[in-house]
Amino acid sequence: MKKKTTLAVEIAPRITVDPQVRFGQPVIKGTRVPVAVILDEMAAGTTLEDITREYGVAREDVRAVLRYAAEIITGEDIKVAHG
Repeated sequence: MKKKTTLAVEIAPRITVDPQVRFGQPVIKGTRVPVAVILDEMAAGTTLEDITREYGVAREDVRAVLRYAAEIITGEDIKVAHG
């Protein structure tokens, strides 16, 4: 039987990307759960407990998603057009 090769790259603690998983979107390591889905759930007011139960991820995974999002926003350079 041929072993499946993974192209997953850990881009932050507990966060990976793999072109063969969710079209290369960042996901929680070892899952197919996209970072964006967890962020959307948090923004909608879903509790940490409900997210961990619904998606089968650990509390630390959700915290890693928030840290990753914060790092992305911190590094973002926003240009405002004055007009």
